[in-house]
This record gives sequence, C-alpha cells and structure tokens, in this order.
Amino acid sequence: MQTTVVDLRYRMKDVLKALTRRERVQILYHGRVKGEIVPAGESSTVPVRQHPFFGMFRDEAGSVEATMKRIRGGRYNAL
Repeated sequence: MQTTVVDLRYRMKDVLKALTRRERVQILYHGRVKGEIVPAGESSTVPVRQHPFFGMFRDEAGSVEATMKRIRGGRYNAL
C-alpha cells in the first residue's frame, strides 16, 4: 500500500487495516517514497554473514583486539 503524509493523518484506520493484512505501507512525500511501515514481527534485518562488514579484515595478521584498536583509534588520533 502507498499512502501520503496527509493520508496518515486522515485515513489512519485504512493504514492500520493494511498492516493487519500484513502489508507494507510506503509513505510518499511529494510523490517520492520517504519511508516504509512494516507489520510488527516482520524481520527487516539481514543475516550477519551477508552484512558488508563481515569478513572485511580476514586477511589481517594481527589479533582481533589489535585490529579493533587500530580501527577505532584514540580520541586524538584524527587530529
């Protein structure tokens, strides 16, 4: 279902019915999708192994702690 910001205000009952039917509701602002409301309980996360950061530093020779310390840096390292 697609709805506008004005519809959220005046037709919330229809939006809630769509969520009850397990539909995703896209919110439009000036004709463009600004956000999406998903039904409760629906997972919108990806598995950890599919995250872009997973395995990024697998070729590093040092320990995990040393790598994380180097990545995070200190408070004044960026100066």
